Amino acid sequence: VQLQASGGGLVQPGGSLRLSCAASGSLFSGATVAWYRQAPGKERERVAVIRSSGTTDYAESVKGRFTISRDNAKNTLSLQMNSLKPEDTAVYYCNTKYWDDAGIYRETWGQGTQVTVSS
Repeated sequence: VQLQASGGGLVQPGGSLRLSCAASGSLFSGATVAWYRQAPGKERERVAVIRSSGTTDYAESVKGRFTISRDNAKNTLSLQMNSLKPEDTAVYYCNTKYWDDAGIYRETWGQGTQVTVSS
Protein backbone atom coordinates (compact mmCIF):
# COMPACT_ATOMS: atom_id res chain seq x y z
CA VAL A 1 0.00 0.00 0.00
CA GLN A 2 1.38 3.41 -0.98
CA LEU A 3 0.02 6.67 0.46
CA GLN A 4 -0.27 10.23 -0.90
CA ALA A 5 -1.42 12.96 1.50
CA SER A 6 -2.91 16.32 0.58
CA GLY A 7 -5.02 19.16 1.96
CA GLY A 8 -2.72 21.02 4.30
CA GLY A 9 -2.37 24.77 4.38
CA LEU A 10 -2.60 27.94 6.43
CA VAL A 11 -5.76 28.55 8.46
CA GLN A 12 -6.75 30.99 11.18
CA PRO A 13 -7.47 29.81 14.72
CA GLY A 14 -10.99 28.44 14.91
CA GLY A 15 -10.96 27.49 11.26
CA SER A 16 -11.24 24.11 9.56
CA LEU A 17 -9.21 21.97 7.19
CA ARG A 18 -9.75 18.59 5.65
CA LEU A 19 -6.79 16.33 4.98
CA SER A 20 -6.99 13.48 2.50
CA CYS A 21 -4.80 10.49 1.87
CA ALA A 22 -5.06 8.42 -1.29
CA ALA A 23 -3.93 4.81 -1.05
CA SER A 24 -2.87 2.48 -3.81
CA GLY A 25 -3.11 -1.29 -3.70
CA SER A 26 -5.79 -3.83 -2.93
CA LEU A 27 -5.05 -4.30 0.76
CA PHE A 28 -6.39 -0.95 2.00
CA SER A 29 -9.76 -2.24 3.18
CA GLY A 30 -8.12 -4.63 5.64
CA ALA A 31 -5.58 -2.15 6.94
CA THR A 32 -5.47 -0.03 10.06
CA VAL A 33 -4.96 3.57 8.96
CA ALA A 34 -4.07 6.61 11.01
CA TRP A 35 -3.00 10.24 11.02
CA TYR A 36 0.11 11.31 12.90
CA ARG A 37 1.62 14.74 13.31
CA GLN A 38 4.98 16.15 14.21
CA ALA A 39 5.56 19.70 15.38
CA PRO A 40 9.03 21.29 15.34
CA GLY A 41 11.14 20.00 18.19
CA LYS A 42 8.54 17.43 19.22
CA GLU A 43 8.12 13.72 18.73
CA ARG A 44 5.67 12.37 16.20
CA GLU A 45 2.32 11.60 17.82
CA ARG A 46 -0.71 9.68 16.67
CA VAL A 47 -3.70 11.97 16.21
CA ALA A 48 -6.38 9.49 15.16
CA VAL A 49 -6.72 5.90 14.00
CA ILE A 50 -9.46 3.96 12.24
CA ARG A 51 -9.33 0.19 12.03
CA SER A 52 -10.72 -2.11 9.35
CA SER A 53 -13.73 -2.67 11.61
CA GLY A 54 -14.44 1.06 11.59
CA THR A 55 -13.58 1.65 15.23
CA THR A 56 -11.71 4.86 15.96
CA ASP A 57 -9.48 6.37 18.62
CA TYR A 58 -8.32 9.95 19.06
CA ALA A 59 -5.63 11.74 20.97
CA GLU A 60 -7.10 13.60 23.93
CA SER A 61 -5.95 16.90 22.50
CA VAL A 62 -8.15 16.55 19.39
CA LYS A 63 -11.21 14.72 20.70
CA GLY A 64 -14.40 16.49 19.71
CA ARG A 65 -12.62 18.59 17.11
CA PHE A 66 -11.15 16.08 14.62
CA THR A 67 -12.92 13.27 12.79
CA ILE A 68 -11.17 10.45 10.95
CA SER A 69 -12.94 8.54 8.21
CA ARG A 70 -12.19 6.10 5.43
CA ASP A 71 -13.76 5.13 2.12
CA ASN A 72 -12.66 1.62 1.22
CA ALA A 73 -14.34 1.79 -2.18
CA LYS A 74 -12.19 4.80 -3.11
CA ASN A 75 -9.10 3.79 -1.10
CA THR A 76 -9.06 7.10 0.74
CA LEU A 77 -8.51 8.26 4.30
CA SER A 78 -9.62 11.66 5.56
CA LEU A 79 -9.18 13.84 8.62
CA GLN A 80 -11.69 16.64 9.18
CA MET A 81 -10.17 19.19 11.53
CA ASN A 82 -12.42 21.80 13.11
CA SER A 83 -11.85 24.49 15.73
CA LEU A 84 -8.17 24.50 14.91
CA LYS A 85 -5.70 25.88 17.43
CA PRO A 86 -2.16 27.18 16.99
CA GLU A 87 -0.91 24.09 18.82
CA ASP A 88 -2.31 21.95 15.99
CA THR A 89 0.43 23.36 13.75
CA ALA A 90 2.53 20.45 12.52
CA VAL A 91 3.35 18.25 9.58
CA TYR A 92 0.62 15.65 9.30
CA TYR A 93 1.32 12.15 8.01
CA CYS A 94 -1.01 9.35 7.02
CA ASN A 95 0.03 5.87 8.04
CA THR A 96 -1.12 2.37 7.35
CA LYS A 97 -0.39 -1.02 8.91
CA TYR A 98 -1.47 -4.16 7.10
CA TRP A 99 -0.72 -7.82 6.39
CA ASP A 100 0.55 -8.30 2.86
CA ASP A 101 -0.17 -11.28 0.63
CA ALA A 102 2.90 -13.10 1.99
CA GLY A 103 1.67 -12.76 5.58
CA ILE A 104 4.20 -10.08 6.48
CA TYR A 105 3.03 -7.20 8.67
CA ARG A 106 3.97 -3.93 6.99
CA GLU A 107 3.83 -0.22 7.74
CA THR A 108 3.74 2.60 5.20
CA TRP A 109 3.93 6.39 5.61
CA GLY A 110 2.67 9.14 3.36
CA GLN A 111 4.92 12.08 2.55
CA GLY A 112 3.43 14.56 5.04
CA THR A 113 1.44 17.74 4.58
CA GLN A 114 2.01 20.99 6.49
CA VAL A 115 -0.81 22.44 8.59
CA THR A 116 -0.23 25.91 10.02
CA VAL A 117 -2.74 27.55 12.34
CA SER A 118 -1.98 31.22 12.74
CA SER A 119 -3.63 34.62 12.62
